[in-house]
Amino acid sequence: MAEPAAAVRDHAAAGPYEETACRLGKGAFGTVVKARHRGTGRVVAIKRLGAGGHGGGPGAALREARFLEEASGGGAHPFVVGFHDIVRAPGTLDLRLVMDYVGPSLHDVLRQLPSGRGGPPLPEATVRAAMWQLLTAAKQMHASRIVHRDVKPQNNLVAEGRSVVKICDFGLAMSADERPRTSRPPDYGTQVDVWSLGCVMAELIDGGRPLFQGFHDQGQLGAIFEVLGAPDDSTWPWFSSTAFATEVMPQLVDVQRENHLRELFPETKLSKEGFEVLSGLLTCNPKKRLTAAAALEHPWFAKIDALALELHPNKVEVLSPLPKRRRIHHIHAVCVT
Repeated sequence: MAEPAAAVRDHAAAGPYEETACRLGKGAFGTVVKARHRGTGRVVAIKRLGAGGHGGGPGAALREARFLEEASGGGAHPFVVGFHDIVRAPGTLDLRLVMDYVGPSLHDVLRQLPSGRGGPPLPEATVRAAMWQLLTAAKQMHASRIVHRDVKPQNNLVAEGRSVVKICDFGLAMSADERPRTSRPPDYGTQVDVWSLGCVMAELIDGGRPLFQGFHDQGQLGAIFEVLGAPDDSTWPWFSSTAFATEVMPQLVDVQRENHLRELFPETKLSKEGFEVLSGLLTCNPKKRLTAAAALEHPWFAKIDALALELHPNKVEVLSPLPKRRRIHHIHAVCVT
């Protein structure tokens, strides 16, 4: 994958952007702030990456820019945040990614919607429209051999008007052609993104509540198996001979085998066709899991309504993070490729 032309042209420049004090987000790999182009007045988002530490230095910034530009089709893809430039802070090695300013995260939007406060759930048509957009973005990423590896509501942005959802933050992205750096493969392959999209779909249906809740590796696996049931040779041929089965499964206690996903999402919450998509995305056996392209061909997506994440009664505000004891991570532990 070639280095983006914008990064080659501008990464050594001071940059024509004036950053504001408005912080849009913060994570282990950088901080995103609102900024304005001095010449045009255009509002953008700038991700600050340090010269070292978690940011990974200039190489990591250029790598993220490559993936973002490729996934967004040079900024043209409607459901991936657009990439503009890389600039360098004057007199430093700190590189900053310049992207479209979109809006709040899906995580924050869901917490502000009535469904996230105990009110009625989102209409199924709204869930379908959001998932169609996210799967369309994933189809483009995967066709470009890009694995995002961190798809979650915090990394999906909702545009003004609440009609478009865009995938952002490619800090953990990698090429599907890269060789794994570990003997355990759960974090690699395009199917890990599909699994994560299944988690996002469940949150959309269930008012922003994570489907799987666990606080360490074994606890997370237990949470998955409580819902989906632990795989075996009948659901995953030759599973018993995999390294996961021989090394990890023996460490788990009281593993149950029954799948209870439909009990959590009955027809009052999700139609038969919608459930087929959800269960297809959340299939433990990666060879049976839907791809993004295959999911989009499902009859559930035959009619796509306009996405309207209606806010009531107030507009969305960026909320403070949940206390650590309540933070739940999307779980990729059984996404073996």
